[in-house]
Amino acid sequence: MMKLSGYQAYQRNKYETASPHKLILLLYDGVLTNIHHARDALNRKDHTVAHKHMLKAQDVLYELMSCLNEELGGDIARNLKNIYLYCIQQLTQANLRKTAEQLDEVENLINQLRSAWAEIGKDVGLGART
Repeated sequence: MMKLSGYQAYQRNKYETASPHKLILLLYDGVLTNIHHARDALNRKDHTVAHKHMLKAQDVLYELMSCLNEELGGDIARNLKNIYLYCIQQLTQANLRKTAEQLDEVENLINQLRSAWAEIGKDVGLGART
């Protein structure tokens, strides 16, 4: 068995012990972090790194979609799915065009969703503070 460094063990524990609510916040953070890295790479004209981070952001959005339960969540879950699909489409366009315009739009949408999700956590006492 491979021994983890202290930091790696901390990171692993952070995800393994997080509440479902906190995990969604971490996923939103993952999208935002990858968008930030992609934008930085575009500014440096490093299209390979930008591409990698846009794909990672898309992967996280697919993970967020997999967390949705359209049967129980009804219209809210369906609307979130459509937003995630739109964000994936915008990231694809940003990747093809090598421009940050669509990254800004996705970042804005995800920031709004993250803020709303964090507020829900405060209201129901789920410890959403980061």
